[in-house]
Amino acid sequence: MRRTVVVLACVGAVVVLVVAAVVAVVITRSSTTSRDDARFQESIASFYESPDTPAAPGELIRIEPIDDLDVPGGTAYRMLYGTQRPDGSPAVSSGMLIVPTAPAPPGGRPVLAWSHGTLGFGDECTPSRRYHPTMDTLDFTNWLPSVMERGWVVAATDYTGLGTAGDTYYLIARSEAQDVLNSVRAARDHAPAQASSVYATFGHSQGGHAAIGTAMFADYAPELRSVGAAAAAPAALLGPLFSEQWNTFVAWGIGPSVAVSWPVVYPDLPLEGVLGDAAMSRYRSLADGCITDELPELLLERAEGEQFFDSDPMQNPDWAAAAADQAIDLSRVDVPLFVVQSLADTVVLPNTTALLARTACSAPSPESDVAWIGQVAHQDTAKVGGLVAVDWLQDRFDGVPAPNSCSHPSPIAPADPTG
Repeated sequence: MRRTVVVLACVGAVVVLVVAAVVAVVITRSSTTSRDDARFQESIASFYESPDTPAAPGELIRIEPIDDLDVPGGTAYRMLYGTQRPDGSPAVSSGMLIVPTAPAPPGGRPVLAWSHGTLGFGDECTPSRRYHPTMDTLDFTNWLPSVMERGWVVAATDYTGLGTAGDTYYLIARSEAQDVLNSVRAARDHAPAQASSVYATFGHSQGGHAAIGTAMFADYAPELRSVGAAAAAPAALLGPLFSEQWNTFVAWGIGPSVAVSWPVVYPDLPLEGVLGDAAMSRYRSLADGCITDELPELLLERAEGEQFFDSDPMQNPDWAAAAADQAIDLSRVDVPLFVVQSLADTVVLPNTTALLARTACSAPSPESDVAWIGQVAHQDTAKVGGLVAVDWLQDRFDGVPAPNSCSHPSPIAPADPTG
């Protein structure tokens, strides 16, 4: 027994040392880039400043080309537009607008509203504020060129508070939906885009929650008409997801953003006694960084045996109620739904998507279709499944009846709906 303990202790020490070495290498390599990024952020900061007079929801405040983002068949812009917080107060959101270079059809271009996944709250994490953005870092690889060929406008919100002043509302469905819908309005407010009132949503991870959530709150913008919602690995059913991931590395990735955002909407939501000691001291600084930059540091926390949550937060009544409140409610969705999910996903677990699919098939909602793929990491699901989603959305824009996969057996048992 003593030999086993000694061996395990040595293995643990080696793991910590290896991760610490990775952290040191990454910090050394990124120092120059960080300085360049800081100068870039300073140079564009004025673009993201709120106007003295609040803008109307969906009003385009300012727009400029993103010169270093090469989009085949299109032109990318950063934009700032009016939106609203969950309580209805005025806010601003930034985002990207991507317009095909080919002439628009007589009725105007349909709009694809893209919503991104978890990135962190730092200004430099914001998609429209990225230093040297690429199709790959923005999750546009594979599907965006096809969208440009089809003649769709892409409106891609950054979400309220990400890249702009004020609170953030991570996984708060109403806030995400309002930001998405107002991004479509802003696209229409930019006359050269020639955007029509017809739109669809597509998002990944947190953005999948936003894409389907937008369908829940579609009546916020009654002048617009949605034809469908598509999502890649959507963080849709938050209770089961938290219950399965609370004691894993994933909690260090999403937990800080939740701990910062949710108390803004739920002021009585307890953090003491729910978050671990290490998380309590560092959740805000972690949330204010970028997930990709902090990955080595998060690995080190995990290697040292620290957990973000002390226990399953869904055992706390206030946390369980908040998660239920922000979960996707398919009874409020009245457009066709498409989901692409990898069976190898270790972040948004496939059994939670299987539960979403089962719920969709029993809900009084329109047709739903789930495409299961294998051996694809969570972060690549939108890239790999994007073309399938775009083909599905093309049929919705064309008025083709949506398919239904409810008669197909699920390749995995659904998660426990009670967590």
